[in-house]
Amino acid sequence: MMLKSETLSSNLSAPVKIRVRAIDIMRGLTLFLMLFVNDLYTAAVPKWLLHSEAEVDGMGLSDWVFPGFLFMVGMAIPYAVTARMKKGDSDVLVFLHILSRSISLIIIGLLIVNSSSLNPELTGLNKLVWLGLVYVSIFLIWNNYPKEGNTKLFLRLKWLGIIGMIFLASIFRSGTLESLGWFERSWWGILGLIGWGYLAGGSVYLIIKERILLGILAVLFFLILNIISSSGLIPMLSPVQDWFNVILGGNVPMIVVSGLLAALIVRKMNSDWKKLAIYLSVYGLVCLILGLILHQWFIVSKILATPSWGMLCNGISILIFVLIYYWIDVRGYTKFSRLFELAGQNSLTTYLAPDIIYFIIWGFGLPVLFYKQGEYMWLAVLGSLVWAYLMLWFGIILNRIGIKLKL
Repeated sequence: MMLKSETLSSNLSAPVKIRVRAIDIMRGLTLFLMLFVNDLYTAAVPKWLLHSEAEVDGMGLSDWVFPGFLFMVGMAIPYAVTARMKKGDSDVLVFLHILSRSISLIIIGLLIVNSSSLNPELTGLNKLVWLGLVYVSIFLIWNNYPKEGNTKLFLRLKWLGIIGMIFLASIFRSGTLESLGWFERSWWGILGLIGWGYLAGGSVYLIIKERILLGILAVLFFLILNIISSSGLIPMLSPVQDWFNVILGGNVPMIVVSGLLAALIVRKMNSDWKKLAIYLSVYGLVCLILGLILHQWFIVSKILATPSWGMLCNGISILIFVLIYYWIDVRGYTKFSRLFELAGQNSLTTYLAPDIIYFIIWGFGLPVLFYKQGEYMWLAVLGSLVWAYLMLWFGIILNRIGIKLKL
């Protein structure tokens, strides 16, 4: 998920294409917020920081964070695909790469989601131990090993991870002795949703390339699909159909493709900041207006993935990106952005690695999470902010010692 991009020189009179730092920085910011809201002690903090319940018409900060990250996944796709094509990859090879990345994310997502239903007695391992070994296998398989060095050792580590994951999957059991269970798909998990969204967004880009009009049509297609799905109008024609519920639901692909469209606009107009700002701002306002219009028929709900919620989140993401792009890539104010930029370039490691710290804290009963209490709201919020900040650094440190996931 570490994707390359372009940027605009701070010298407006002579723009130079290098790297759109705002993409990595905003992706890092959404990661920071994901770590923050995932760590919040919900019983003690304000409701506007939390997820709204499924049937509640409204949204808090937590309801925007994940779609904000999905939006940035879409923005990075054109740059990543272009980079691979410059190396000589054909459309077919690029699609196979997109497919392999998507399947990998879906597999990881399902493993993590199913850990919550693991029966320790039937599996033969404590839940934290089983999940911790799954994470070790993930890092062994998908670590970005150096191209030079002891390649035989690196290959052995990969195979060790593959064998370990197969073994852990084979011993996994849920349910009871009378009613044994194995892996189930209650939902795909965060990484699984990202995988499906990336598959949709990457496939769309291979079809439309840099054509903005086709990008608009693609967003509208998935928006209409989301409306039809939310209205319960998609018939169940085959049991296999449910395996593609994320695509058929339209919401996740719509958000990712909306980010892709924003990137196409940036690539088309990055030499003229004023024109770019106008087009992106209009795009963001249109999304907000569409979200408000759709709100007449659909509640704003992240859990139900309603089209009103999706379009409102898109509008917020676009307008935030415009501000960050102006501040970073146009004005060149990067003093406090480096941490988020590094995290954004190392997003999968940054997201998964903190779980390992959780496993250690919970497994050994370490009194680290003392701030998770209901008496002092400020301590609960501040503690989670500090946690998220430290976890960004943890991901960066892992990267510097050669531990970096790359799918």
